[in-house]
Amino acid sequence: MPLPKLTKPIVFFDLETTGLIVELDRIVEIALLKIFPNGETFQLCQRFNPEMKIPAESSAVHGILNEHVAGEPRFAEMASKLFEIFSDSDLGGYNVQRLDIPLLIKEFARAGCVFSVEGRRVLDACSIFREKERRDLTAAYKFYCGKDLVGAHGAEADNRAAYEVFLAQLDRYPDLPGDLDGLHDFCRKSDPPNTNCEGRIVWRDNEAFLNFGKYRYRSLAEIAKSDLGYLDWIINKGEFPKELIEICRQAKKGIFPRRGNGSEPAGAA
Repeated sequence: MPLPKLTKPIVFFDLETTGLIVELDRIVEIALLKIFPNGETFQLCQRFNPEMKIPAESSAVHGILNEHVAGEPRFAEMASKLFEIFSDSDLGGYNVQRLDIPLLIKEFARAGCVFSVEGRRVLDACSIFREKERRDLTAAYKFYCGKDLVGAHGAEADNRAAYEVFLAQLDRYPDLPGDLDGLHDFCRKSDPPNTNCEGRIVWRDNEAFLNFGKYRYRSLAEIAKSDLGYLDWIINKGEFPKELIEICRQAKKGIFPRRGNGSEPAGAA
């Protein structure tokens, strides 16, 4: 089916970034396709020097390393050109509403441009996918096990179905790891870059950063050097997850969590 009739241009775009934190991360690559009402198109793919280290977790996803962008322009250097490309257009892409658009707005703001979605229509293929192709347990049970889930949303039926789905996935995907540690690591791949401290900690280059408060997006190691009193406040406040409290206690001793590697004392290789 062709694209619906356009009354103004639409720009489909995708970003690769240093991470998923809008307030902190930067764009390292943009690809866009601008479609005009008369059918003409314009394409651009451009990398940027993000002026910050690209975390290993992000490079593992998009394959862009620090040395790949060292000689590329900063986003600010191309902001005017990009702003002009987007200025008269609706927006489209996959999952752009959750990350790409907020990050684009933030990058334009850093460059002194006020970019807004007001007056623009946003076509997000991911939203359509979520609405049209269910991804709940009932759908998974039908897809993997070929059966209708009777008693859905009852704990017993859901629990049994989840177990059967898991076994069916092991049969369907022979390339899955064959041990529990490997399966655990595989399942973590699609998780947000958080510990299980209720999202209070995020990972960057396998190092723990706080995700709240006045030291948000500062590493635990840095906080332990500059403000031990803040770690004491977290420990004694009485309202934070027990795991986070223990992490802060260890941080005061110079021992910091490393994602997938337990904890390491400061300076450990």
